[in-house]
Amino acid sequence: MARLLEALEGGPLVVDGAMGSQLFERGILHNACLEELCVSKPEVIRKVHEDYVRAGAQVLETNTFGANAMRLEKYGLATKVKELNEAAVKVARDAAGAKAFVVGALGPSGYFLGEALPDDLSKVRAALHEQASVLVDSGVDGILVETFRQTNELRIAIESAVAAAGGKIPVIASASVDERSRMADGTSSAEIARLMREWGASVVGVNCCDGPMNVLEAITPMLELGIPVWAVPNAGLPRRVDERLVYVSTSEYFGVYARRMFKLGVKLVGGCCGTTPDHVRRIAAAARMAGAAERGATAQGESDAVIRAGESFEAWSADPPESPSSAKCVPFADRSDLAAKIARGQFVVSVEVNPPVGLDLAKAIGAAKMLKAGGVDVINIADGARAQARMGNVAMAMRVQEQCGMETILHVCGRDRNLLGTLAHLLAAHELGVKNLVIVTGDPPKMGDFPDASAVYDLDSIGILKLAARLNYGIDPGGKALGGATRFVLATGAEPAALNYERELARLKQKKLAGAQIVMTQPVYDPAVLEKFLEDIAPLGLPVLVGLLPLASYRNAEFLHNEVPGMQVPEAVRERMRKAGSGAQARKEGVAIAREMLAAVRSRVAGAYIMPPLERYELALEVVDGFLESEPALTTAKA
Repeated sequence: MARLLEALEGGPLVVDGAMGSQLFERGILHNACLEELCVSKPEVIRKVHEDYVRAGAQVLETNTFGANAMRLEKYGLATKVKELNEAAVKVARDAAGAKAFVVGALGPSGYFLGEALPDDLSKVRAALHEQASVLVDSGVDGILVETFRQTNELRIAIESAVAAAGGKIPVIASASVDERSRMADGTSSAEIARLMREWGASVVGVNCCDGPMNVLEAITPMLELGIPVWAVPNAGLPRRVDERLVYVSTSEYFGVYARRMFKLGVKLVGGCCGTTPDHVRRIAAAARMAGAAERGATAQGESDAVIRAGESFEAWSADPPESPSSAKCVPFADRSDLAAKIARGQFVVSVEVNPPVGLDLAKAIGAAKMLKAGGVDVINIADGARAQARMGNVAMAMRVQEQCGMETILHVCGRDRNLLGTLAHLLAAHELGVKNLVIVTGDPPKMGDFPDASAVYDLDSIGILKLAARLNYGIDPGGKALGGATRFVLATGAEPAALNYERELARLKQKKLAGAQIVMTQPVYDPAVLEKFLEDIAPLGLPVLVGLLPLASYRNAEFLHNEVPGMQVPEAVRERMRKAGSGAQARKEGVAIAREMLAAVRSRVAGAYIMPPLERYELALEVVDGFLESEPALTTAKA
C-alpha cells in the first residue's frame, strides 16, 4: 500500500482524463463494449493511455469501469471478467511504464439499489468482489471505486475492494453527487466522505458531477478528514450534437480550477467525462505550480454514455393531406388561452416551476398562485430536467390548472419514453386538459441521479413535434383516426448562443416544418447575441418567448458561462456580478441585468420565459414588473 500513498506525501498527482469520449472520437461505435476493446483492439486503448501520459498524467485508470459480470452480461461477456480485467491492466501498464501509477477502475454494477433485498445485495457484492480480486491479482497500484450515486452500493464496492486488496494496495473511493453535493439518498458529500473512510478507503473524493465548480464545492468539506482527497470533474454539462455528447468546459478553465484545488490541498486531480489530453496538460501545469514531483499520474476510464438520437421519422408530415380519417385541425388561436393571447399580440409571461423530488406539491402550488396574482400567464413545467428523478410533470400540470386556475406549459422530452410511451403520454395530457407543450430532446441520464438508467430517444424533438402535430389532425403514428383532434400548442427550444450556431438555425427550420409554433430560448445575457438571433429567425415568422434566468451570484454567472452548453455570460456582466458581491445585493443586480435584456427586445418578442434561480420565484415578478402594464408593440406573432 505504501508506494502510491508515499508518492502523495511528496506532492499532488495528476490523474488522466476520460476514456469513453476519446474512444468515440477515434471511431469506436457508441454501442460497443468498451472494456472488451482491451482484448480485441488493445492498441487503441494503449494509445489513449499514452496520450494522457504524454500530457502529464501520473495516475492511469484501467479501462475496466464496466468490467464486472453484471454489466458484461448484456454483451454476453459475463464469463470474461478475468480475461478483460487482466488485459486492461496489461495495456495500462505498457502505456504507463515507469512514468505513471495504474489504478484498477471499479464502477457500479448497473443494478439499481434503493431498498434492495438481501439476495440483490449478495449478487452485487459477488460481482464487485470478483472484479476487484482480479484487478488486485493483476498487479494494480490501487483500486478506484468510482462514480457511485447509491450509498448502499458504494459501501458494498468499497468493502469488496478493501477485502480484495488485503492491505497490500490502497482503495480510492470516489462518489458522484448532484449539484447540491448530495448522493441520490440525500447524504451530503461531507458525510459520504466520513463513511467512505470508515468503510476502509485510504483516499476519498468525487468524480463526474458536472464541471469543476460543483466538484470543488463537493470536495472542500472532505479535506477536513485529513486524508488524501481525489477530485475528477466532467468538462461541464454535456449537450447532444448529432449522435455525440459535447462538453463545453475549456482546458484553460480546468487549469484555473485545478490550481484552486491544489491550493486547497487536494492530492489527486484529473478529468472525467468529456475531458481530453489538453485538459490533463493544464492540470499538470497547475500541479507543477503546486510543487508536484516528477513521477507518475492519471486515472479515469469512464465510458461516456453517448446517446443516439432516435429516428426523426422523416416520412411523417406535420401537415398531412386531408383524408377521410383526418379531423379538422383547430386554429392556433383557439387551442388555449396562451395561444389566444399570443395571436392577438398580448405580451405573455411564462415562469418555470418544476415538480418536487418527492410527493409534496404544496410549495409548487403556492408558487403558482403567487405568480398568477402577480400577472404571470402560464406556468412552465420541465420533464425531468437534468435527468433528475422527479414527480411526472403531467400530474403537477393538472393540479396547477385545477387549484390555481391558470394554464401550464408541459415539457415533453424523448429521453424516457419510446414511441408508444410518448403517444400515450401526449394523449393522457390532452385528456387531463393540458394543451400547451414544449418539445425537447431531453438531458441524458448521465447527468442525473441514476446515470445507469437507460436512455430511450426513440424520438428526438423533431420526431415528437411531428407526432404531436399529426395528433392535431386526429391521426396516430400508424395513420389511424383518433376519433377527434388534439388541440396542442407546440413550442420548441432554441439556443441563441449555440456552439454550432448554423446548425441551431437549421434545426429550428426543421422544427417549424415539423410543427413548432412558438420558440422559447435558452437564457441570454448578451443583447447583441439575441438581436442577431431574432434577426436571423425573423423569416420563420415564429413568435419568440425570450429566456431570462436572473443571475443569483458571481459564482452562478461563472458556472453558467463556463460549464453550461449554449450559455454565454459576457465578461462585463460577470464583472457586474462580481462587484455586487453575494446575497440580496447580488440577486438585485441579477434582476437588473435580466430587465435590461428584456427591455432591449421587448418590442420584438411575444413574451418572456423566466427561470427563477434556486426556486426564488419572487424574482420572476421583479423581472417583469412594469412590462406587463405597457401596450404590446409586437405585431408579427404568426403561428
